[in-house]
Amino acid sequence: MSANTIGIFVIMVLYLAAMVIIGMSFSRKNSDTGDFYLGGRKLGPFVTAMSAEASDMSSYLLMGLPGLAYLCGMAEVSWTVIGLAIGTYLNWLFVAKRLRRYSAKVNAITLPDFFANRFHDKSNALLAISAIVIVVFFVPYTASGFAACGKLFSTLFGVDYMPAMVISAVVIVAYTTLGGFLAASTTDLIQSIIMTLALIIVIIFGVHTAGGFSAVLENAKSLAGYFSLFTVHDAGTNTSSSFSAISIVSTLAWGLGYFGMPHILLRFMAIKDEKKLKLSRRIASIWVVIAMSASVIIGVVGRAITGEGSIELLATSSESETIIIKIATLLSAYGPFAVLAAGIILAGILASTMSTADSQLLAASSSISQNILKETFKMKISEKHNMLFARVTVIIIAIIAVILARNPDSSIFGIVSFAWAGFGAAFGPVMLFSLFWKRTNRNGALAGIISGGVMVFVWHYAVRPLGGVWDIYELLPAFAVASVMIIVVSLATKAPAKEITDEFESVKAPN
Repeated sequence: MSANTIGIFVIMVLYLAAMVIIGMSFSRKNSDTGDFYLGGRKLGPFVTAMSAEASDMSSYLLMGLPGLAYLCGMAEVSWTVIGLAIGTYLNWLFVAKRLRRYSAKVNAITLPDFFANRFHDKSNALLAISAIVIVVFFVPYTASGFAACGKLFSTLFGVDYMPAMVISAVVIVAYTTLGGFLAASTTDLIQSIIMTLALIIVIIFGVHTAGGFSAVLENAKSLAGYFSLFTVHDAGTNTSSSFSAISIVSTLAWGLGYFGMPHILLRFMAIKDEKKLKLSRRIASIWVVIAMSASVIIGVVGRAITGEGSIELLATSSESETIIIKIATLLSAYGPFAVLAAGIILAGILASTMSTADSQLLAASSSISQNILKETFKMKISEKHNMLFARVTVIIIAIIAVILARNPDSSIFGIVSFAWAGFGAAFGPVMLFSLFWKRTNRNGALAGIISGGVMVFVWHYAVRPLGGVWDIYELLPAFAVASVMIIVVSLATKAPAKEITDEFESVKAPN
């Protein structure tokens, strides 16, 4: 490796070591599983906001969005950002406060706990089904994060993919198992800061390299359909094609996913003071808009650098997603301080992936150890052994995810897209109806979770391949089907008991 590469490697190793140290520092603060999985509901407003958004913004923030903008222009990436920004704001506005209040009222520390306790489900069907859904979609989602880390190290340092991926997974598992939710939330805060620094450095250096903002704009204007919100640019042929209304609606539907994301909803449940959620909402909404906008700008700037000749044309989606790595490598040639800056950029990519993977590990672990084994199968174990079992479960899930991620050619974006749809459709509608429709009952909630999850599979594998008007992101039709099923089944079956509706009213209008 060259001196520059060694410098970058040292910076990234130091960053990984810092994450483990944070996990160790929080390990003594976990006295029970409530602390391990939800931090004892002690998060402040700033940590709540930034950890929620960092756990949301996986590697697609620094790789996926810039790559899409670089390759296809502004249409698809802009509608995606608009949908995600709207979804983020509405989730904080409508779900956060009431979920925090309701989850505390029914003594729930996980999402399956909330659904089961909200509807007083003595059969544990809601608990078990919800936990299974989380495991089904989160284990491969976590695997995609491990794979992204492995590809990053493999591309940068020329090491084999498998050991690079395993080492990344070990670091994430280490601070997660040691410190639990508080460690994951604190590292997420730090990682959001690293991501922000990375975005700023890349834009400043990229614009300078391309010859200034005017050069960036002129290059974009010279590319067919690149700046339009209604046409898609083809990098290979420098031609454009129409971005249809169906495609716009389908892309905007990404925003619906937020209502059902367990790792984000857990942050709402964990804040110490619900009155601080307004501040958290403002911080989160502003940061996510700025961060995603900066990511899109990086793609545009990267294309200008290609036009200037410093970087070769990246003609495929897998190549275009490395544009930020190409810019960081280019930067590292300008001396020691540039190497430090490049190291921060690449640590930012690592941070975006790790901040999502740690939250997913905790959510999947809680579903197995807390919801399935302890609550569904009534395993009676002491709190001390329960904590040990929680940590062991994190490790077991990580091992399974490593096995799933062993293929370096697997599609990271495809896995993330499918899992996002699965959570959004299975949990999004039932979360909204649980919080805002008193007539929702246990049967309706169960029907919504099952139908939403199943429809994601049906639409993705059987309907969407038909193309044409059927080529819609599976989240949208699955979300609609789940919503209809909740309403129909709830109205067709027995109304909730007075105890449940009184509880709903007390949460709706607290003293």
